[in-house]
Amino acid sequence: MSDIPLIDLKADPFALFAAWMSDAGTSEPNDPNAMAVATATPEGRPSVRMLLLKGVDERGFVFYTNLESRKGRELLANPHVALLFHWKSLRRQIRIEGPVEAVSAAEADAYFASRSRMSRLGAIASDQSRPLDDRTTFEQRLKAVDEKYGDGPIPRPANWSGFRVLPEAIEFWQDRPYRLHDRAVWTRDGNAHDGNGWNVTRLYP
Repeated sequence: MSDIPLIDLKADPFALFAAWMSDAGTSEPNDPNAMAVATATPEGRPSVRMLLLKGVDERGFVFYTNLESRKGRELLANPHVALLFHWKSLRRQIRIEGPVEAVSAAEADAYFASRSRMSRLGAIASDQSRPLDDRTTFEQRLKAVDEKYGDGPIPRPANWSGFRVLPEAIEFWQDRPYRLHDRAVWTRDGNAHDGNGWNVTRLYP
């Protein structure tokens, strides 16, 4: 009914993710690494926002934030997350669910140092997610931080770091005509027979 290839159930999910991300890098006009990140309070109240994926390997998926922001506080209290990548140009989605762990200080330092100077200054000046009486207040704080560090090194603030999502489930979704979509989910299972700890199941559209 369609010449779109079906999702390969024999694929390693991280390799398949990398392939789809590579495709998105050539087709998406902006930020192919953009993802929706859903957290929840200890009481189960959800919240979601768009962030950028900043690292991925066989351990998991990494993003960074102010630990005192809303998402930071929610993750410290309830360390589980759901991610969603949606590439409209490709008509594809990937959903990822799992607990989070803090990245190492060395990882956070290295990524912070890779950011532009103004982004590093902004991370220090911003009380992310908290009330701001006037935009001028933030701009004045940014100027003060700029003057403080001048041309010298800008250290990573203690309240700014990253989380690694340790995937327990990765679902791939491919659009097909007439809403007869192709879906497959890889779930972690220490007893799985594929040698990599994954079970894979194709899902109804």
